[in-house]
Amino acid sequence: MAAATASLLLPKPFKCQNPKSVYSHPAKFTCSSSVTTQTQSAKQDLLSLIADQDRGLKTQNDQQKRSQIVEAIDAMAALAAGSVTTGDSLSATWRLLWTTEKEQLFIIEKAYLFGTQAGDVLQVIDVHNRTLNNVITFPPDGVFFVRSNIEIASPQRVNFRFTSALLRGKNWEIPLPPFGQGWFDTVYLDDDIRVAEDIRGDYLVVERAPYTWKE
Repeated sequence: MAAATASLLLPKPFKCQNPKSVYSHPAKFTCSSSVTTQTQSAKQDLLSLIADQDRGLKTQNDQQKRSQIVEAIDAMAALAAGSVTTGDSLSATWRLLWTTEKEQLFIIEKAYLFGTQAGDVLQVIDVHNRTLNNVITFPPDGVFFVRSNIEIASPQRVNFRFTSALLRGKNWEIPLPPFGQGWFDTVYLDDDIRVAEDIRGDYLVVERAPYTWKE
């Protein structure tokens, strides 16, 4: 690829330079192309590390793997430092790929005790309407979701406050009281995935779901 070629031509360790000092004619490739190459490499490294971790269930008992994944997340966060991740592109139905969040993992793992299994685990964010729903589905008809109000606190930080929760089946539902508040930083965001760290030091890797979840 052209970007990769440009990256190889730059001096190592990587340092941004005026393209004219490297090429005899003005070059099309600049610092940004090499940063993009590094970001894509870091992204693929992260996705490879979490691919076989069953959304984080296997990572709970593998400290070495967890450390590797966190290092990969830190690398991506460093490359995305200074970027704005709380704009309109944050609004989406996000589907869980991996997390360290114990409550979510407990529900996913123990769903069989209720005669079912967890389906997609989602985070549905609407920046314009300042809402966030955390959702765990239990196909074909079950769902547990927690509603939250959100507030943009900084270019990467979102504050949230839980407002209500609901456990719903095919012909019934049980309302539950709201519980808690906090914040999360989206340390990396692109057209495919989002990586976040929250107030408790938990990590989240999600992808844009191919559908929009609605209550």
